[in-house]
Amino acid sequence: MRVVVATHGHCFDGLASAAWFTHLFSIVEGGKVEFEYRNCGYGAGQRRVDEQMLSGDRNALLDFRFSPSERLHWYFDHHRTGFQDDADRDVFERARRNGRQFFFEADYTSCTKLIADIARADFGLENEGLEDLVRWADTVDTAGFDSPQQAIDRTDPIMRLVSVVEHSGDDGFIQRIVPELLRRPLAEVAQLPEVTRKYAPLGARHDRFVRRVRDTAERRGRVVFVDLTSGAAELLSKFVTYWLYPESTYSVVVARLSQGAKISVGYNPWSGHPLDTDISAICARYGGGGHPVVGGISFPASQLDHARAIARKIADELAG
Repeated sequence: MRVVVATHGHCFDGLASAAWFTHLFSIVEGGKVEFEYRNCGYGAGQRRVDEQMLSGDRNALLDFRFSPSERLHWYFDHHRTGFQDDADRDVFERARRNGRQFFFEADYTSCTKLIADIARADFGLENEGLEDLVRWADTVDTAGFDSPQQAIDRTDPIMRLVSVVEHSGDDGFIQRIVPELLRRPLAEVAQLPEVTRKYAPLGARHDRFVRRVRDTAERRGRVVFVDLTSGAAELLSKFVTYWLYPESTYSVVVARLSQGAKISVGYNPWSGHPLDTDISAICARYGGGGHPVVGGISFPASQLDHARAIARKIADELAG
């Protein structure tokens, strides 16, 4: 049996979800199974889920917006913006009633945890050595670190793996790393030669990013606004603003990337101030999505000025 697993690419939760689903499917279905992994994303130049991608004997979609395709057999997601519209939600509900393995819970902290909990509740599977995948996916997706300093610290090999996934989480990387995650401890996978090699240039890029944020950030009341569109950004990290401006409640960063522009919006959980806005709802207005505490919007390169204008509009809204 050939199984295509489409998952949120360049995302640690997407990678961990793919590993957990592979474990679940292998036990539930049994037999000889060949897995193929496909990354999908919302950014300019990234692939969306279509009929061509869902080409397996069985097809799964994880940690990503729902596809109403008849070829989809398994679905797991936890984003509040998981459905494009009410029509897609209706397709989901009908398919689930008809026996499709479709699961959606917007209150879950990570898709990996959702898969692990469904595996236990519906299929009788325990974590079986994959506890660290769930714990780290939860920590990364919810910014569940003790401090912003810990969130940007890369002395821990697992945090280095997180960075590598965010920058190199394409089909080939997922295809190579998922089997390793199923036969080795996470900490051991994080120190594989491929991960170490891919991380080597990222440390210097991170230092340059911190300097650019420090030089361009603007305080707008409780919001830190950062415009990085004057030149291409090598990476994007909302945690840096929380570290540099610990008293800020929200962060809005607009950046020019290699294939377009992106707005990243986040809530600073270490600010001491309550979350009073659903960030995913704001981003959804402009074609993006995410979670209540973090979200993003992507634009093609031709809409750079439009991205800047939208970013400033969001920053003004959050500043009150």
